[in-house]
Amino acid sequence: QAQLVESGGGFVQAGGSLRLSCAASSSSFSSAAIGWYRQAPGNQRELVATINILSRPNYADSVKGRFTISRDNAEKKAYLEMNGLKPEDTGVYYCRPGTFYSGRFFPYDSSSWGQGTQVTVSA
Repeated sequence: QAQLVESGGGFVQAGGSLRLSCAASSSSFSSAAIGWYRQAPGNQRELVATINILSRPNYADSVKGRFTISRDNAEKKAYLEMNGLKPEDTGVYYCRPGTFYSGRFFPYDSSSWGQGTQVTVSA
């Protein structure tokens, strides 16, 4: 399965924007749904956005209206455009390939967590 590498994080002030990228090396990228997760210090990792193979997005309530997930199968990349950033968006962001089952996103067991990309939002 596609192994993904995250990039694009940084330090921004509240209200700012960042665009995260998720690059795959495998040609199987286009046949996988993609999920973006984040993990804040001391918190469990949470799923914030997904995009299926038909580019249909879905978002956690906490980021709806501020984040936009997209994919470019030709480039084997997925993106997470983050606007109106808040301090509570701070964390390490990860992407994983996966699939949907009964409306839920499940990352592939054969994929693993990458290093992620750090997003820090100051008040």
